[in-house]
Amino acid sequence: MKWSWRIGRLAGIDVYMHVTFVILLVWVAASHYLPNHSLSDMVNGLVFVTALFGIVVLHELGHALTARRFGIRTRDINLLPIGGVARLERMPEEPRQELLVALAGPAVNVVLAALLLMVLLPAAALSTASELHLVGGPFLSKLLWINVALAGFNLIPAFPMDGGRVLRAGLAMRMDYVRATQLAASVGQGLAFVFGFIGLFSNPFLVFIALFVWMGAADEASMVQMKSALGGIPVSRAMVTDFRTLSADAPLQEATDLVLAGFQQDFPVLDDGRLVGVLTRSDLLKHLAGSGPQARVAEAMNSQFQTAESSEMLELALMRLNECRCHSIPVVRGGTVVGVLTMENIGELMTIQSSRGGRGVAPATR
Repeated sequence: MKWSWRIGRLAGIDVYMHVTFVILLVWVAASHYLPNHSLSDMVNGLVFVTALFGIVVLHELGHALTARRFGIRTRDINLLPIGGVARLERMPEEPRQELLVALAGPAVNVVLAALLLMVLLPAAALSTASELHLVGGPFLSKLLWINVALAGFNLIPAFPMDGGRVLRAGLAMRMDYVRATQLAASVGQGLAFVFGFIGLFSNPFLVFIALFVWMGAADEASMVQMKSALGGIPVSRAMVTDFRTLSADAPLQEATDLVLAGFQQDFPVLDDGRLVGVLTRSDLLKHLAGSGPQARVAEAMNSQFQTAESSEMLELALMRLNECRCHSIPVVRGGTVVGVLTMENIGELMTIQSSRGGRGVAPATR
């Protein structure tokens, strides 16, 4: 993920922290220091936030290690101010496996809450455990209730929370996966409407949660429908075959001329016929402004890029496009670039397939 720093590695999985996390730490430090101008309060606040996100990492690690049991790799875990994300290379297709992967995260919070409860009970600390304040309050008690809250919140039956996947997995055991996703998304959007309505008259934060849930449900339903429609179709049927490449030593002016001529926005970059990078439109504009049109393509290209094999299934390539948030990715066959896959062409393919009732999809090219 862009703007993220690698802060460690757990169970063979890289853990990243997004740059906006620093903003959260600054806000927490200020909110704890300013009321009493106490460095002790500030340190306590930062320690608590660090512990909180340690819990989030363990929650995501629960998903990742359970997915690993089913042969699904986790690319990384990213810490954001709103929580954490474990990026699995794919979701399990077997409903029972998806159920177990989805439940693994909240299960970690339940276990942690139980362990904290065992520590607090002998100390008779539960009498103050409900005092969950931003500043002050028993440290272990706050961690206990945070785990309870995380488990409860994530089990709300709405995408993108774990509860939405639990609901979908349960429904998928009794019906078609796409239909199960649509029903689970509808339930989630119904809950989003309730949250939004209540939030308008009480807590504005509920409105934010409502928008988050509504968009998550819509995105999940759309993605599953698209994957279903593209199932069994190879990348070669959707890739752009009329495309241009650039030499790593070429000036940026050459790329500018091709963009203005309307050929494409992103270009595979070759060095002696070998794919070495991708020059995107945004990187082109940035380096034109900073270095001028005579700068080399190699200076502006992105050497970290995704590719797709022409023979692989389109739904897998689509997942890669979405994960890297790329406009396009090069398509290769035997190490040679044979096409470019874009979201627009996938959309055109789906339109053609829909108009023909899914029969005899013709190659879609530009």
